[in-house]
Amino acid sequence: MRDPEQRHSHDYSPFRSERTARDEAPQFVLPLVVRIEKTAPPARTDALETAARAVLTILGDERSLGDGEWAQLMRDWQDARIRKVVRRARGAEWRRAETLPGITVTGKSAEVRVFPPVPLDGWPKDLARLQVSGTDLDDPEPPSGADPTAPVLWLSPDLDMSAGKAMAQAGHGAQLAWWELSDEERAAWRDSGFALSVRTAAPADWSRLTASGLPLVRDAGFTEIAPGSCTVVADHPALRR
Repeated sequence: MRDPEQRHSHDYSPFRSERTARDEAPQFVLPLVVRIEKTAPPARTDALETAARAVLTILGDERSLGDGEWAQLMRDWQDARIRKVVRRARGAEWRRAETLPGITVTGKSAEVRVFPPVPLDGWPKDLARLQVSGTDLDDPEPPSGADPTAPVLWLSPDLDMSAGKAMAQAGHGAQLAWWELSDEERAAWRDSGFALSVRTAAPADWSRLTASGLPLVRDAGFTEIAPGSCTVVADHPALRR
């Protein structure tokens, strides 16, 4: 894997819309599958938070580290563009997805399964056949206020993203925060069950958040939104200066 300071620098950002050295590496994608049953779809905010926790779970899993069975794939993926694709499944589709190597993370109403990275054009057939579009979810009730003592992934109030796109962006924000933490801070977050919330920032706060120095996701513009759009600010208490 690249040197951490180089990997996290603006010139080596995994989310820049301009072509960078990351584009020269083999390209991988981190698949996430959200369970959406017709009769009991998850709440949107819970799905976003569960997706973010799923990304953190696989980043911190022992199989992703050192000589673990997923470690080389995780290194290759993180050395290239950081791509995440969220697909949806129900019934037999979900049961087939659960048989593939991965980790299922459960929220209050959501279930998200995250899989080790796959080549951009080499998805397993049971995942490749799942739909990406149409992942639209709602919150039955407005989410409560965010806990300021826990990490908050702030979504842009200016962008209209599908639930699937927003889930991927929340995952990006969580990953950028993870990269910036020390080993001790990562362990503490893991021990909390990766406590976090995802909320849409108030328009009056967004400029301050994007200029705060906290990890900021600028989307590469592959889907839905314009290249360079600021999508998420990762407000982790340990990173506040």
